[in-house]
Amino acid sequence: MWRHLVIVLRLALAAIFAFAAYSKLRHPWVVFAMSVDSYQVLPEWAVLAVARTLPWSELVLSVLLAIGIWLRYTSLAAAAVLGLFFVMMLIAYGRGLAIDCGCFGFGEQLSARTLTRDGLLLAAAFTLACLAARSRRESAVR
Repeated sequence: MWRHLVIVLRLALAAIFAFAAYSKLRHPWVVFAMSVDSYQVLPEWAVLAVARTLPWSELVLSVLLAIGIWLRYTSLAAAAVLGLFFVMMLIAYGRGLAIDCGCFGFGEQLSARTLTRDGLLLAAAFTLACLAARSRRESAVR
């Protein structure tokens, strides 16, 4: 049963990361940079670096999750990325910023709905990371 849950979580997260990457890469990177900058937490050089590299990182994560290679590390990376996103979104929401969340490209307002969705994605990634670590421990014991 755990094996099936791992497969479902892995493929669902892979699809979500692939869609997130695609939605950012189909527009000029400057559009995503404006979304990143609207959070008002990074210096300009970091905004540019994030806007240029994050979509590609999401794409690599999606491929690794889909293949299932290095699942323990890949799921931890996915949980870390989603955790960072979630914290940044919480801070912006708490500050009352009416901004584009940037989750899936341009045009999605930061709201309680986006926080709920990203919180569920974070929980899924964390669950996958725990299951991947558990499965590794169990196979080491055998």
